[in-house]
Amino acid sequence: MNMRILMAGASGFLGTRLADRFTADGHQVTRLVRRPARTPDERQWNPSAAQLDPTVVAGAEAVVNLAGAGVGDKRWDDDYKRLIRSSRVDTTTTLAVAIAGLPAADRPTVLLNSSAVGWYGNTGDRVVEEDAPAGEGFLADVCRVWEAATRPAEDAGVRVVRLRTGLPLHRDGGLLKPQLLPFKLGIAGRLGSGRQWLPWISMVDWLDAAAFLLARENVAGAVNLVGPNPVTNAEFTRELARQLHRPAIIPIPALALKVALGGFAHEALTSTRVLPGVLNRAGFPWRHPDLAGALHAALTE
Repeated sequence: MNMRILMAGASGFLGTRLADRFTADGHQVTRLVRRPARTPDERQWNPSAAQLDPTVVAGAEAVVNLAGAGVGDKRWDDDYKRLIRSSRVDTTTTLAVAIAGLPAADRPTVLLNSSAVGWYGNTGDRVVEEDAPAGEGFLADVCRVWEAATRPAEDAGVRVVRLRTGLPLHRDGGLLKPQLLPFKLGIAGRLGSGRQWLPWISMVDWLDAAAFLLARENVAGAVNLVGPNPVTNAEFTRELARQLHRPAIIPIPALALKVALGGFAHEALTSTRVLPGVLNRAGFPWRHPDLAGALHAALTE
């Protein structure tokens, strides 16, 4: 069924691709933008001031929110940490409150709201699924308030799906892009000990999962968007090096990461061994269940 979708964060790394995917699937996508609207498919809003025309929301059958400042885009200082938090909580709150404020007949049927596997904090070698409690650390705290901000829509009877995204793989962004040049120059290696678990997912599976969850009316709550076979950073490094036909023999010490990345270094060294329990139980059809296939697709498609 084709739907009218209102989308925040449609210009980002994931949002651009998801908006294109929804359009290709026959949906009508309206993009929320902070600047004045320039095209018929754009509507202006100001989430930092909680400003959103309720008629814009009333015209949608689904709302998708992927807005948020990139966690790996800049060195973390106190100002950037505040931006990471506010850019997620303000947008989610504005949308959820707007949805809840509409008459029941005018409300969208579903809100797909971005979250992250940062919810779990450092799990070490312990395997976790969606029923695990929030962990400790900055990103876990952000995810806790981020997900709580969806509550007004949920309390109003709207199906809310919290997309706990891992590390989507694509050569143009995310985890993979900044690693390609060092690997090609032969000056790359594992991060720290390399024993930390990486919750990767192929880009096509991430897009498929979002489309799957949009349509699957019996799925709500937290959903881990990660591949079914997590690997350690050392395993990831070896496989990437193999596919690029380059060595990966120079480990990056934890201390060097802390100097280069500031607060984000702690998250880069965090072990998150997460499984997609909800997607697996719902029968989601994985296209790239293993890292080798996911990396090949990320590098060539």
